[in-house]
Order: sequence, then structure tokens, then C-alpha cells
Amino acid sequence: MSKLTRQGEPTTTKRLIQQSAKQAPYPPRTECEAQQRGMTLFDDTTAHNSDSATAVATEAEPTASETTLTEQGLTDQSVTQQDQGPVASVASTGASTDEAPHPAAADDKHASEDFASALENFTTETEEAVGEDRVIKGTVLKLTGTHVVVDIGTKSEGMLPLSEVLDHEGNPKVKPGDEIEVMREKGQTEEGYVNLSHQKAARIHAWEEIEKAHHEKRPIKAVVIERTKGGLTVDILGARAFLPGSQVDLRPIRNLDGMKGQTLEVTVIKVNKKRGNIVVSRKELLEGEQNEKRSKTLEHLEEGSILTGVVKNLTEYGAFVDLGGLDGLLHITDMSWGRLTHPRDLVNVGDQIQVKVLKYDKEKQRVSLGFKQLTPDPWLDAEHRYPVGAHVSGRVISVTDYGAFVELEQGIEGLVHVSEMTWSKRMKHPSKLVNVGDQVECVVLNVNPGERRISLGMRQLATNPWDALHDKYPVGMTVEGRVRNLTDFGAFIEIEDGIDGLVHVSNLSWTKRVKHPSEVLKKGDRVKAVVLAIEPDKRRLSLGVKQLQPDVWETFFAAHHVGDVIHGKVLRVAAFGAFVEIAEGVEGLCHKSEAVDGNGQPLHLEPGVEHDFKIIKMSPEDKKVGLSIRAVGEEASRSEVEAYKQPVSSTSSTIGELISWKRASNENN
Repeated sequence: MSKLTRQGEPTTTKRLIQQSAKQAPYPPRTECEAQQRGMTLFDDTTAHNSDSATAVATEAEPTASETTLTEQGLTDQSVTQQDQGPVASVASTGASTDEAPHPAAADDKHASEDFASALENFTTETEEAVGEDRVIKGTVLKLTGTHVVVDIGTKSEGMLPLSEVLDHEGNPKVKPGDEIEVMREKGQTEEGYVNLSHQKAARIHAWEEIEKAHHEKRPIKAVVIERTKGGLTVDILGARAFLPGSQVDLRPIRNLDGMKGQTLEVTVIKVNKKRGNIVVSRKELLEGEQNEKRSKTLEHLEEGSILTGVVKNLTEYGAFVDLGGLDGLLHITDMSWGRLTHPRDLVNVGDQIQVKVLKYDKEKQRVSLGFKQLTPDPWLDAEHRYPVGAHVSGRVISVTDYGAFVELEQGIEGLVHVSEMTWSKRMKHPSKLVNVGDQVECVVLNVNPGERRISLGMRQLATNPWDALHDKYPVGMTVEGRVRNLTDFGAFIEIEDGIDGLVHVSNLSWTKRVKHPSEVLKKGDRVKAVVLAIEPDKRRLSLGVKQLQPDVWETFFAAHHVGDVIHGKVLRVAAFGAFVEIAEGVEGLCHKSEAVDGNGQPLHLEPGVEHDFKIIKMSPEDKKVGLSIRAVGEEASRSEVEAYKQPVSSTSSTIGELISWKRASNENN
């Protein structure tokens, strides 16, 4: 029985017991009065001696036929202190004076069983009555991985979930020995611990303040505990409430986890005391503050006014600035007089900046802002500050396929075209020469304030090698270089760094008809050539390879004249005639009208067939020679006629002899 009372604590509960018959000064008048008089409070002063296991008090009438108290339902039990030994119980025998008494051992056993049963029922009922709707103060005994064990002053300890006493960082807010307020839940754990709740106890204390704030519609502070499905769990004076994600801010917040531990002001929008649900909103407060700020902002908002705002959000095309309850758009083109690749190059979220109102639409509540308009346009006097020919320095801010942009000052940029970077033509991309962030020296080539453009050059800072090319490589000089590239129209030969000359396909050979330079040259070959022409302004150098050999055409024209009969071989036949090789590397054309025999019949010329041809036309400038077979036959006929006209050397010759000679001549042929 000692385990049913707490060690070291006095028992002050007074119990009802029956008084003995000796204490009744007079008999009861009624049965009810007998029952009332038979019950009295029992405390420490009424404890019996430890020698007696039971204490029996009977209030009986003088008659021996009185019924027992047990039959009347007036039996009661009592308990004494733990340190006073055996517990006294009440038993009313109600037997008549002539009945035989029961043995003492049987009375002790019966009384102990009745008392134990009554005490257990009384204690359980008392514990349940205390824990159902009242806040209990307990002492933390220990913390496990999932629960907190609490001593609540009953025969069994209680247990509550550890999650109810964790802060926003997940650390317990209590430790063993701390006093904590809890409420008893229904049921018990498998180990016999009483189910407890700290949150319910905290809610009871906080409920009055929360309901008051709800009715008065005033803000209340809440601490973010954790993120839950659909929103956040917040702590209000120890009570847990739900803050929906849509009510956290004016705009949706993607990272709700980052708000853990923050203290927010919220309004209570829903309270369900029966279910213990509390729903709060921060958005309502922010909207109210925003509307108040907007009203003040609209009082001073007009086009041309200068306001101070906070950068709220950045996009690819600009920044949104909070002017005080009203957002305005600062477009990227109105941020700087110069070039910006992204708004973050100038401002960041949270920056406080001054802006100028460029346009305000009252109906749509749209505001267009400008930042560069707060300073003068640097292009207004750019032509005077950057005259043509001036040497300037700047920072490369962008590199493209066609050049590099150089920032000379805030808002002033110039373009160095790829053709103005170096005298060499071989640079494939500007990135081979400059990179973003490089400091470069340039020369101003052109300024156009209207189009906000400045043309810059870098190669002008170095000596132009083409200017001295005439003196270094005069026309007719033989040079040597490496074949750097081949094209359909010729070959480029590098004679020095940055200087390439072109050998046209027509200048590769005197005699061979070259269709592609790869027939004669290949990339990487070192060849000699003759300088034919130089154009420094166009950076052109013409070279020739065939000029290193004697010109066979000049030799032919020097040795032959119109009317000469030469022997030639047909190379190829065309519809209009045949091309005939009349010397090594020299070709002539025999038109089909000139390809006839002595009788005027057309001749069929075939490649490889040799004939005698007469030169009927020569053009040294065009390197053309006209040939004829017909003219060869006519020349023979003319010779015969001339021979016939000559006078006969013998006087004895007659006309008959001449005829015979002619006939004999024909027969021999």
C-alpha cells in the first residue's frame, strides 16, 4: 500500500469513517440521521493503535435486533499516512449482541481487501478529474530521442512528444529539472506513461490574448517554427498557429525554409477553439501598410518628380522599384547612358536609389522611371571632348565577331572594328587580340553624336607596313615566301609577317593553261615570285611566278611575221576551228573557214594531225596568232603563175615545148 502514496509527502486528505457507538450521546431519530451521524472526517488525529488491524465502530440501538450497516449500504473506507503503519478501514458488522464474534485474522484480511479496492478507485478518479481540463505543472525527468518524460505527481509519470518543446532550430527548450506546464491526454502509452501535451497547456494561456487580438483586429507577434505543407507553423505566446503560404507576403515566396526563426507581425484571421485551430495572416498587414504608403506616395507623384525607392526585383529588361506602396519600372535603357548587359551591372535587390518619374498612368497605376536622366547626357559634347585623331584609353566591355566595344567613360562607348585592330588580314576573331576587361589604347577615327557612335582604331598606333612597301619591294623585284592559302582564283604568298601577296592563276605559267593553283602549288611550299603591282591604300600586292621564266610569246613574235608559213600540230578542235601548237607554249587558231584545200574543199582537222599553216594575223598584246591552210595553197598557185610569167632562157623554145613541159610536170606530180 505504500506505493500508492508519494514518498515524503504528508497525507492531508480527510476520509469519512463511521464513528463508534460509544461516541453517540443519543440514539438517532431517523435512519437518515443515523447514516449522517455514522460518517465523520478522518485525519491524522483519528489514527488507531498499530496493534489493531481494524477499527470497528458501531452505533446501535439498545435493541439487539438492529440490522447491520452493511445491509443498509453505509460501509466506507479510510486511509492513514504511509508512515503510520497499518491502514484503518471501516467495517460495520451490525450484529446483535448475542451473535458470536468472528476470528481476528479473518477480520483483518477482509478489511484490507476492501480498503485497497476503494483506494485504487478513488485515486484513479481523482487523477482523471484533475487532468482532463486543467493545466498541470510537472517536472521534466528526462528527454529521449522522441519524447519528454514528466513527473506530474501521480502514481505514473507522463510523456509528451519532443517536437512540442523544440525551437525553430530544432533544439529542446527544456532540460531535466525544469518545470513545465502540461495537460493530460486520453489514454496511456504501452509502457504505462500518461499521455501529455505541452502545446495544449500553452494554448490555454495564449488563447485569451489570441482571441482578444482577433476581436480587436490588431497585430500580434509570431515566431516561425517550421515549414509545413502549404505554409508555416508559427508560435504565438506558446500556442501553435498556421500561416498559409499565400498569406506570408504580398508576392509568393519560393524559399519558405529561409524564414525559420524570424519574428513576424501577423493578424489572426480564424480561430476555432473547439478544434484548437488558429490561422494567421501577414499579407493583410502588409497590404494595409502598402495602401497607406501608396496614398502618401500618390500625393507627391507626378511626371518629372524625383523620388527615392528601393529595388524590389530584377528582370532581364529592367528593375522594379518600390516607391512606397507603389512599384515603378526602371527599364534597362533608362538606367545608364552607356551599354548594360543586365540590370545587375548597375543595381542589386535591396539598393536604395533615386529615380526620376518619366511617365505616370493614373488609370493603370503604372509608373515609368529613369535613372540616367538624373545626370546630363554625355553625348551632347562628345564631339568636342573626343576629336578625330585623339589618342584615348578605355576598358573593353564587349567582344563580338565584328569588333570590340571600348568604354571611354560612363555612358560613352566606342567600337573598334575588326579591320581596325591590326594591319594584318589574318586575324580571324577579335578575341584573339583583346578580352573583356582589358585596358586598351585607341585612336578616334570618327564621332557621330546623333547616332551615339564613336569609331576607334588600334592599328593606327603602329606603323603601317604598307606605306613603306614600295621602297622595300619595288615592282619587278624577285621575292620569296611561303604559300599560306589557295583559292579558286590564285595563291596567297606570305613574304613577311602581315604582308601577303596574291599570285593570280593566270600568272602561274606561260605555257600551261592552269584551272586551279593546286595544279602547280600546294600549301606550305616556298616559292619565288616577281612583284607585279602594289596598292597600299587597298593593301594589295600582286605577284607572278611565270614571270621568272622567259616569255615564249615575246620570243615567237620577235622571230615570226605575218605571211610566214610554219609547221604545226592540231591540239584540240572546237566548233569554230582548231587550236594548233606552232611552238613550245605557243598556240594559234585556224578558223574553220581557213581550213580548206587548194580546190576549195573543207578539210577535217583532227587532234595530232600536222599541217603547214600560214600566219595571217598576229596580236602581241592579246597573245593571239591567226593561221590558215587555204593561204598556203594560194601561195603555191601564185608561185607557179610567177614562174610561168618568167621569160624563156632558150630562144629555140616554142609554145609546143612549153605545153609538153607543163604536161610532163603534172604527170610527175
